Amino acid sequence: MSLVVFTALVGIVRAPGDIHPVIGFVALLCVAIGAGAAGALNMWWDADIDARMDRTRTRPIPAGRVEPGEAMVFGLLLSGASVLMLGLLVGVLAGALLAFTIFFYAVIYSMWLKRATPQNIVIGGAAGALPPVIGWAAVTGTVTLEPLLLFTLIFIWTPPHFWALALLKKADYARAGIPMLPNVAGDDETRKQILLYSLVLAPVGAAPFALGMTGWLYGVVSLVLGALFLVLAWRVYRKRAGEGRKRRETSFRFLGSLSIPSVRGSAGRRHGTVSAMTDDKNGVVLTKEQLRQRNRRSVAIALVLAALVVIFFVVTIVKLGPGVMKRSELPAIAVIA
Repeated sequence: MSLVVFTALVGIVRAPGDIHPVIGFVALLCVAIGAGAAGALNMWWDADIDARMDRTRTRPIPAGRVEPGEAMVFGLLLSGASVLMLGLLVGVLAGALLAFTIFFYAVIYSMWLKRATPQNIVIGGAAGALPPVIGWAAVTGTVTLEPLLLFTLIFIWTPPHFWALALLKKADYARAGIPMLPNVAGDDETRKQILLYSLVLAPVGAAPFALGMTGWLYGVVSLVLGALFLVLAWRVYRKRAGEGRKRRETSFRFLGSLSIPSVRGSAGRRHGTVSAMTDDKNGVVLTKEQLRQRNRRSVAIALVLAALVVIFFVVTIVKLGPGVMKRSELPAIAVIA
């Protein structure tokens, strides 16, 4: 949540033009509410596997503090409220992008990709990379190259960050039946992918400075952190076992978390009652009726969120015209001899 709000703030701060502080606060509030809505829908859908994993079994639904149906309704209400507030009070393009973000995370990632492919976090990372684009659109009403570069930075950072976590929680994901990369392709291939993504991330992280979007402070910080990121990625790749491996992977995740905030230098179950869930040594088992209810409700949720996305994008095009996607006016890159 904090990373989502912070990156949206980066988009607002870096966007050209002015925005009233109250409107800016409303935009951030709507992004935070939308993120909470997507999280609530995710927890409703994943209540069965959350109960099987040590890192998620204390979440409100598997812990019995919140009913699955309540979480689903809460998530839908927050989704609609956040999108409508952002669209009506700030801008229709920002509202449309927030609607798409919620739809992508709750439906495309949570209901489909997460349990279907080891590339779940790669494709699904797009949802977490959109907040700076939303923040930019809240100020300018357009989308240009600059916010898309910020999107790319977070998009490339996400896989190595979460794969390092997956290496440490491999047994947890196996118990839940989630096809994370270490469980499907093995630890060695995961370490290789972490290194490859880190090689791409380092220049992408420095690109905002190279393109004149940021000042020298961000340039220095991004270069230093990019180099450290690569060093730790190499250590994760080379180290194979032992507590040293765990410490390096943990440090790698921590440094990954620092790579995005450094940009500031620029400026239970799903239905019924929780007690009805069956506990066994493997976690929670949903009955056939519960599975049918879940599937029916997931289709309805997907349709509602998709309709919200379509409506806001149609309104955006009608109101702002096809020029909403404008070409960037980045300054030429100076070559210093």
